[in-house]
Amino acid sequence: MSPQALSIVGLVLVFLFATVRSVNMGAVAFLGAFLLGTFVFGKTEDDLFAGFPGDLFVVLVGVTLLFAIARCNGTVDWLIQAGVRAVRGRIALIPWVMFVVTSLLTAVGAVVPGAVAMMAPIGLNFATRHRIDPMLMGLLVINGASAGGFSPISIYGSTTNGVVERSGLPGSPVTLWVSSLLFNTLLSVVVFFLFGGRRLLRRRVDAEPARRGETDRPGGGGSTVTRAADTKDTDVTTLNAQRIATLAGLVVLAVGALALEFDVGLLALSIATTLLLLWPETTRTCVSDVAWPTVMLVCGVVTYVGLMESVGTIDHLGESVAGIGTPLLAAFLICLIGGGVSAFASTTGILGALVPLAVPFLYTGQVGAVGLITALAISASVVDSSPFSTSGALVVASTPAEARDATFRGLMIWGMSMIAIAPLVSCAVFVLPGWL
Repeated sequence: MSPQALSIVGLVLVFLFATVRSVNMGAVAFLGAFLLGTFVFGKTEDDLFAGFPGDLFVVLVGVTLLFAIARCNGTVDWLIQAGVRAVRGRIALIPWVMFVVTSLLTAVGAVVPGAVAMMAPIGLNFATRHRIDPMLMGLLVINGASAGGFSPISIYGSTTNGVVERSGLPGSPVTLWVSSLLFNTLLSVVVFFLFGGRRLLRRRVDAEPARRGETDRPGGGGSTVTRAADTKDTDVTTLNAQRIATLAGLVVLAVGALALEFDVGLLALSIATTLLLLWPETTRTCVSDVAWPTVMLVCGVVTYVGLMESVGTIDHLGESVAGIGTPLLAAFLICLIGGGVSAFASTTGILGALVPLAVPFLYTGQVGAVGLITALAISASVVDSSPFSTSGALVVASTPAEARDATFRGLMIWGMSMIAIAPLVSCAVFVLPGWL
């Protein structure tokens, strides 16, 4: 059996064993990467660790630690109340505010994971406070990031348009952006009603109960979240020195990561550490609130995918598709591979790698270049909702502990389904009619 086939079988076994034995999938993935890489592929330790996502590790730890501190000192509660006041108590508008703000951030150039890192903790705290399904809030944040992520000045958009230009293919940056925006907006409407949005239309903040500890099961996602205290609690509506410093830290994170392009993880960890040093008495226990199981899960799976890339599995799949003589089928398979790999790896990297694979089909003129590139971009970005991608992992890590497992399972089901649904729908809309 070829190394490529063995690595695919290994990935299937990782999912199987982790599911059957109810073990952290990341730990099983680390085991698989070590055994297969060392004893079958002859990889060294340096080779294996080359696939470890050190940047993703720091992002998850830094962001979740910073927002754990913000939760402990009441800053998040203050932000929640400010947001509710902004929508005048209309609960149903809160997820859409998160969608719009996140899409604006990515549209003006924010890195998609950076924008999600900023918005997901705030959005999920809104969800907890007002009994919104975490799946609804998390997916609207992720979809919002993808909706704005293909603007001509964004990371995804500039990467895709740059590859298209270097390949000598016709492109339309505006069409790419508008198509992604409309697709993700319509997808978010489906998410809204699928995960309990209809019930939110009848609710307002001033009608919320103030009892602590009461639980509610939102419609659609099956996640259980706890009703928090009444938002009129005067203790969390005032600002003190610690909360002001935390808010300043969040502003620094936003400006530094989005405008100055500092590393999100390193900057978030630095800000969090500064707050730990200034107020050790109230932040001492926050390190334990970092979502360590999620960190292990995501880093383990991504490390295994790195092993697959190192033995040529991803390239092999792309080359196999390139040999198919039917352009429409090949276009669908390229989008399918893009979605499948992007669910576990860098979307930016996948866009840069797979667009050139489509060049032979596009040169024949049987498939519209703009249509296929748009379908590929959507297929590779919509699956960012997978809990194994950075955006999905941030949503899981930002979800309260009592709902985290259910949110992980929900995002895994949703993300895996998008691997098939997004290529099918996007090819049917943008490739098959031949209008682009």
